[in-house]
Amino acid sequence: MTAAVHIPEYEDEELRAGEELAREPAFWLAHLLLTLGHGDEEPEAYGIAEEAYDAMLERLGDAEAPGPVLRVPFSRGHTACVAYQNFEDESVIDFFVHHPDWGRLGFLGQHGPHGSGPGLSWRELTALARSAGEHDPAGLCDEARRLLLLLPVLGDADTPPEAQRAVAEALVAVGLRAETARELAARLVDEPGLAHQPRWSVTTGSPIPVCSSDYSPRQIPLALGITEEQAHVLAEALAGSH
Repeated sequence: MTAAVHIPEYEDEELRAGEELAREPAFWLAHLLLTLGHGDEEPEAYGIAEEAYDAMLERLGDAEAPGPVLRVPFSRGHTACVAYQNFEDESVIDFFVHHPDWGRLGFLGQHGPHGSGPGLSWRELTALARSAGEHDPAGLCDEARRLLLLLPVLGDADTPPEAQRAVAEALVAVGLRAETARELAARLVDEPGLAHQPRWSVTTGSPIPVCSSDYSPRQIPLALGITEEQAHVLAEALAGSH
């Protein structure tokens, strides 16, 4: 049995470490298609057996079991988390940042019936994927997996053209078929789920960038209420600086 994960500020303490799922290509296809809202596609097109894909969907949507949480530790003791939660009438996927010195969470977004986002700019996403910070052995260390796990909360008008190639390469690295990886990467990068492409900027009140989208939890600075020093440390971590 996988270990329990306790995050004091999180409303559901029935979480289980889910990093072992990252070893299975079916998880990556399910994670990305579910967050696109296209979970019923044919998995064979991506090189995934239908039986493995269906079993993964059942595992991720099991309301009787504690939800899996996958973690991306990054610099200065921060951890980005992706938590699956299943209830009798709905399922959601939460994206948030946690730090042991905070008394709150920094929400990046949610996929579900009442979803929100985006939660990361392209610069932040790649900084977290490449972070050379103190990696928790329980978290994901592989850059491709870290990138794909947090990709569903990307939304950025300044996402560069080479982002599609980077995502396609990551998809192949986790076991998806190369022939269809480029098409899927284009959909993942170009579908913000918003009426307009959001932009990111730093305001005078905080060093942490905020998002222009009305649907983003980051219309206000991430983890609002942490100390000024903690905000500066978080801003540096998100930017990939030390």
